Amino acid sequence: MLRVTELRLPIEHSPENLRTAIVQRLAIAPQRLAGFTVFRRAYDARKGLDFVYTIDCDLADAGTEAEILRRFAHDHRIGSAPDMRYRFVTRAPAHPAARPVIVGFGPCGIFAALVLAQMGFRPLILERGKTVRERARDTWRLWRSHELDPESNVQFGEGGAGTFSDGKLHSQIKDPRHHGRKVLTEFVRAGAPEEILYLSKPHIGTFRLVGMVEKMRAEIESLGGEIRFRARVDDLLIEDGHVRGVVLADGAEVRADHVILALGHSARDTFEMLYRRGVFMEAKPFSVGFRIEHPQAVIDRARLGKYAGHPLLGAADYKLIHHAGNGRAVYSFCMCPGGSVVAAASEAGQVVTNGMSQYSRAERNANAGIVVGIAPGDYPGDALAGIALQRALETRAFELGGGNYDAPVQRVGDFLAGRPSRAPGEVEPSYKPGVRYTDLASALPSYAIDAIREAIHAFDRPIPGFAMHDAILTGVETRTSSPLRIKRGDNLQSLNVRGLYPAGEGAGYAGGILSAGMDGIRAAEAVALAIADEA
Repeated sequence: MLRVTELRLPIEHSPENLRTAIVQRLAIAPQRLAGFTVFRRAYDARKGLDFVYTIDCDLADAGTEAEILRRFAHDHRIGSAPDMRYRFVTRAPAHPAARPVIVGFGPCGIFAALVLAQMGFRPLILERGKTVRERARDTWRLWRSHELDPESNVQFGEGGAGTFSDGKLHSQIKDPRHHGRKVLTEFVRAGAPEEILYLSKPHIGTFRLVGMVEKMRAEIESLGGEIRFRARVDDLLIEDGHVRGVVLADGAEVRADHVILALGHSARDTFEMLYRRGVFMEAKPFSVGFRIEHPQAVIDRARLGKYAGHPLLGAADYKLIHHAGNGRAVYSFCMCPGGSVVAAASEAGQVVTNGMSQYSRAERNANAGIVVGIAPGDYPGDALAGIALQRALETRAFELGGGNYDAPVQRVGDFLAGRPSRAPGEVEPSYKPGVRYTDLASALPSYAIDAIREAIHAFDRPIPGFAMHDAILTGVETRTSSPLRIKRGDNLQSLNVRGLYPAGEGAGYAGGILSAGMDGIRAAEAVALAIADEA
């Protein structure tokens, strides 16, 4: 199979136009192209608007492929397509001594469990929250009625934090074994649209993710896996430097010699327990900031010009970065076209935001985090110091919002001018349960406020209207990534507790649904190989 890259066609074209373009690029007779598959499709709006394709081609015979490779040996746009099929690293022994345990059932835990189950290892999954539909009801209760359940919310429960997001499925991490393709393929099997296999920036949306998570759970169970909900892990059983099981909140012990920690970035009480138990971890950089909202039409015009609103393009997104004069990097984070800002608190007396979109991306506003990078030197202390800073900022946001889970907001023009906002303008905040207009200057450290003010002006150049007076800032965005890393070695085990496999966002090794799922697969493979070696 051949791969053809950088194939450009006008936005309005037919499948036959695409086939003709492939034949012309390869300089072959049409009948010699047996078929083709779109591997990637992106658009380029820098000069007009074109779709840019990467195509995998089936040729009529092996001789044709060899001939083309010889003729185009110096053309980087034509080469052999990689084999992206997933291959299991091993299979479970006939009678494994004990089941592997997975703590957490977000994207990392789901894919660790799925791959272990597919290899025959019958994993046991312990999830502190509820099933995805139960947690959806609890989450909506916060958004509608100011009632927070600390064990069932945007952060905790089946599907993890990614369930209430834009469902983005792209990552920039290296993937030599094509684990990302395995993740996308399993999502399609579970009900995701097939376009996620080829769009350059695929997404799913919350409503579709709920049903997909349920289907994946059903497959894990059909293969012998077991998921226990409302099963919070409160302690580890460690003997001679090796994990031997976990202790649940109700006091029950679950014995296991192989435990994958797929905690997510907000399991603060579990991080504290691991720290007390001596599991090696360290503080790591993360980012803090606000959510910013604009009318989606403003972003569409800035990014797509006369093609704004084209049905093949949908709602436009952006990715921005600015290096401020005070040395801070400010960047857009988790941009949600046509979406909403949502309440993402997981602890009482705190306010934290996130962004969410449905598959249609049809809401009036665009939103994104505008966040400032910070490092352990900004919050000196032990490995948990970043958590303490997050809590302090989220508690301050709770106070600024009125102490009832409403969020503090400010119009961008007022924020830039250093005066409080009193009422909305053209842009209506989407955050639920409600908002309180105020001055956000005290919501973040002064260096972050200064950097964000400078960045908003800078972002107005590539996105005219970004600094519009009535755009809305909502505080605070603090859960951009885990504030710590649970260190692991080449075998993916904890540096000082054998049999313990820190993985995913919470352990500091992923940053989004796709990369978390990929890391879950890697952890599952490491566990499977370790069990096979011991058998």
